[in-house]
Amino acid sequence: MNILVIGGAGYIGSHMVRQLDRAGHNVVILDNLSTGFSEAVTAGQLIVGDMQDRALVQRILGDHQIESVMHFAACALVGESVIEPAKYYQNNVLATLELLEAMRYCSVKKIVFSSTCATYGQPQIVPITENEKQEPVNPYGFTKLVIERALEDYSLAYGLNFAALRYFNAAGASPEGDIGEDHQPESHLIPIVLQVALGQRENITIFGDDWETPDGTCVRDYIHVDDLCTAHLLALERLETGDNLKLNLGTGNGYSVRQIIESCREVTDCDIAEVVGERRPGDPPKLIADPSLANNSLDWAPKYQSPKAIIETAWAWHKTHPNGYESDSK
Repeated sequence: MNILVIGGAGYIGSHMVRQLDRAGHNVVILDNLSTGFSEAVTAGQLIVGDMQDRALVQRILGDHQIESVMHFAACALVGESVIEPAKYYQNNVLATLELLEAMRYCSVKKIVFSSTCATYGQPQIVPITENEKQEPVNPYGFTKLVIERALEDYSLAYGLNFAALRYFNAAGASPEGDIGEDHQPESHLIPIVLQVALGQRENITIFGDDWETPDGTCVRDYIHVDDLCTAHLLALERLETGDNLKLNLGTGNGYSVRQIIESCREVTDCDIAEVVGERRPGDPPKLIADPSLANNSLDWAPKYQSPKAIIETAWAWHKTHPNGYESDSK
């Protein structure tokens, strides 16, 4: 199949490109490299450009006879979305609508969309099923929900076939150790803790230790990036049947901030200093997926079930790429 991967030079997108290539698909990548890296693209053809450029997207869809689109490009920092909502509405909503219009013009009917558990906001019941109310509490989560609704409307009106996959906490790196996480600034817990192990930070700040959880720190569901990509691949196959999908992607297991820090100590064999700071406004105490629907719909189960197994792959990447992809350019 000929597949266009939007944002394929980013963290999750680059791992997806590799899996698609290994599965025998023809891959074209469109990325503006605002947060992605050309060095992360290990297969396919990279085209540097923006999905807001409808003429460019239509040309790519036509020239490469694209049959399906995978959409990973988004601004994704919760705190930033509160401070700069315009950036999030422009990129996550308006630009995605331009993409959908280009697809409609070129009669490309299938899309796999990266959504997020942030669409649930402060869930009432944990683990979270797909039936939980979607009431996002920040612009990032809301922009993702807007596109989920747009996909439903485009499906009803124009016959678009879609999968909206709601990620929990993506983590880890390629087992080969050549592609991994590189965000500027880094906002994810595991890379930040590993930066302490590498001596790049003095300590890790825990945002509150008085939450209603077993050890007082927030609990999250961590899923390996390759397991996410496997689910995308299976969702793409399901689209061939004409089904639309809205699925949670997680392991179903929750681990606290302190448990993650301790696992990082075990993997790295390093002392990792921690300090306790104030709670961050809007942080839910627990976010854990109920992945039953994805397990059953896709015949899928994550291979990486423990934080330690995930962290081992992340540590291999960060040790050999302490400055991320900048290390490769030297």
